[in-house]
Amino acid sequence: MDTKKARKLLEADRVRLERIRDGVSEDQGLGVESQKASLSELSSFDQHNADIATETFEREKDESILEQVEGELNDVDHALARIEDGTYGTCETCGKGIGDARLEAVPTARFCVEDQVRAERDLRSPN
Repeated sequence: MDTKKARKLLEADRVRLERIRDGVSEDQGLGVESQKASLSELSSFDQHNADIATETFEREKDESILEQVEGELNDVDHALARIEDGTYGTCETCGKGIGDARLEAVPTARFCVEDQVRAERDLRSPN
């Protein structure tokens, strides 16, 4: 894949991911206040246990989304660094070309299809 096109796709993906990250952070006030502070009222007797459980679930869900988005942003940064050093589009395991179709579908791809399948299989298999 042409590196200019790859950079454009990756930069667009970065903008999308940053919007998601910022939206979740702002909506939920993550990082600004503790969970206890976000749940507090004048008295803890006013909070029903189910309300507390719902708030806890929502906060953990949002933290999970943020973790995923941060991981994807790291992948974008890694791909951009590979463009800079001239290794973009080369499998990090075997050194073969990744292929334009795969890079079009997954611009952050680090491995060819065969090595990606092998890596995913290794993650699933028990030691």
